[in-house]
Amino acid sequence: MAESERAVDVRTALLRMRRRGGLPVAFGGLFSGAQQFRISELTGTTTDSLHGLAITAGNGLGGKVLTLSRPISVIDYLLSRAISHEYDGAVGAEGLRSIMAVPVVVRGRVRGLLYGALRQPLILGDRALSAAVEAARELERTLAAQDEARRLMAVAEQPVPEAEADPAAWEEVRAAHVDLRTLAQRVADPQLRAEILTACGRLARASSGDGRDRASGGRVQLSPREVDVLACVASGATNSAAADRLGLRPETVKSYLRSCMRKLGANTRLHAVVEARRAGLLP
Repeated sequence: MAESERAVDVRTALLRMRRRGGLPVAFGGLFSGAQQFRISELTGTTTDSLHGLAITAGNGLGGKVLTLSRPISVIDYLLSRAISHEYDGAVGAEGLRSIMAVPVVVRGRVRGLLYGALRQPLILGDRALSAAVEAARELERTLAAQDEARRLMAVAEQPVPEAEADPAAWEEVRAAHVDLRTLAQRVADPQLRAEILTACGRLARASSGDGRDRASGGRVQLSPREVDVLACVASGATNSAAADRLGLRPETVKSYLRSCMRKLGANTRLHAVVEARRAGLLP
């Protein structure tokens, strides 16, 4: 994922923290590598003293959070005995006193930190802490979805196997296709979403060889949501399960499925899946 797109995700989380928690200052960032964390995004600050600051595990408030992997706050950063003071110069230059730090944890690994701060030595209440934790959780879900999308796209990049030669590998391709289509709805980054849908199209066209419906000359057109529903059905999902997965009502899934069957000239769900694969709409 491009660095600028990662910055947008962090900045969005920080703005949510400020809006929901009534915090005048928020800052944070994600790990750029396996070991190093730097503060990359600032909102509400008046100086650049914190920008680019490298935080080492165990040092300062953020370093302690990196080590313990849990939220921590201090009422007066510069006077606190609960933390070390390697970063007092940068914090003091910005005039910050009361600060909290919340870890961003994905699959058990700390991926970044979000900070909220006041310029007075006041207790950061439940509202501010809840807003920071909620913003961190939302960022975690975004990162997890992006990670899963990249994993599935790596599967999509592999040469598509011949169904007769390796049925198990072909089923993995089909599973990756439905998972990618589902994830595309949860990915906020438009560039990544476009890449996901491009990979889905490649996988789908592979099933018909030349990517065209042999019966109708490729004239069958399904809406994106109709393809989503049919992909779930093709994976064996019931209408209820497809609705849960796609965030739709079961009645809406039924409506999309009826539309798919009509457009494909199919009499049953299975027949619709077969025709969609012939048309290059599903792998």
